[in-house]
Amino acid sequence: MWGRVRGIGSRVIGRWRAEERAGRKERAGREKRPHNLFEAAAAYVSACADDDQDRIDEAAGWVSPEALSFGVNELACRAVIALARERDESPGTVARALLGLPAA
Repeated sequence: MWGRVRGIGSRVIGRWRAEERAGRKERAGREKRPHNLFEAAAAYVSACADDDQDRIDEAAGWVSPEALSFGVNELACRAVIALARERDESPGTVARALLGLPAA
């Protein structure tokens, strides 16, 4: 008799654990949404500025290397344009100044 009770109990616990695992996977799927390339680029560049290798690696894994490269390029273009407008200078002058190059 106790063997039957034990068997039923282990089946119930097994099902409960399976449901719990399925629920965790479902919650994890809802919480994780795909990152877009601009989020990845912003996280990557800010992590590089902070010299945080863990965040750099994390952001680099969000999208393909090609997409990350495009996003970083787009971010750089927008940043140079914004600084150029703020400083009332040409984008070329600002870009060269940011890179420490002499004025052309």
